[in-house]
Amino acid sequence: MRSLLQACHPLPTLAVTTLTTIFTVVSGRSILGCALVAAAALTGQLSVGWSNDAIDHARDRSAGRSDKPLALNSALNPQTVWAAATAAALLCVPLSFASGFTAGLVHICGVSAGWAYNLGLKATVFSWVPYAIGFASLPCFVMLGLPDAQWPPWWITTASALLGCGAHLANVLPDIDDDLAAGVRGLGQRLGHRRVLALIPVPLLAATALLTLAGDGTYWAQISFGCAVLVSLGGVAFAGRFRRLPFLAAIIVASLNVVLLTRAM
Repeated sequence: MRSLLQACHPLPTLAVTTLTTIFTVVSGRSILGCALVAAAALTGQLSVGWSNDAIDHARDRSAGRSDKPLALNSALNPQTVWAAATAAALLCVPLSFASGFTAGLVHICGVSAGWAYNLGLKATVFSWVPYAIGFASLPCFVMLGLPDAQWPPWWITTASALLGCGAHLANVLPDIDDDLAAGVRGLGQRLGHRRVLALIPVPLLAATALLTLAGDGTYWAQISFGCAVLVSLGGVAFAGRFRRLPFLAAIIVASLNVVLLTRAM
């Protein structure tokens, strides 16, 4: 069971589910509504994480990925992970539509984008697109599920898409060499380690700046932007010592953005 949980990419799964749930609570959904959104987000992220490891298990094993349970010849097998991914995806469908047809359809599209990434888009120059779509779909899913269902303002979806692009760059950074050796040539791999490292803060800070300008412009918003600058640049500065630090920094910046978003609503 522990290996199966590790194969779901627990950090991004937990981060996306938690931040989506917080936004849902602040938006004014009922307790049941918040629980349904949290369950939909969780099952969607689990399905994407498990399918990623199931699809890439042979490549990860060849590369000797110590962070992937299926690559370690453990008792966990690809069939079990495929079954878990399929079950999570099937559960995600009714849980998503419990928030309404349009809201559910938007969330399913976001989860499908994650599957599309796993199934091949990750090896193309459009590897950033599923991340942008997936992140942008989340505030739409929440707001379309409200009693007065409405699409979020353009600056919310744009900022969310930018966060997705930043998360993509931060996620691929540590594995660029292994991916190139395996023939994976997504946008990050084509740009190379140095360029990706320099670009990571750009979409993250662009998203934060957009939410800061679109919000109330208070002193707290300015402090949040300053923190986002420090965190994103710090993640880049110490990436050589801590391989996953840029991705952790991206999650922290995304958390700051959720705070800005809740104050702007």
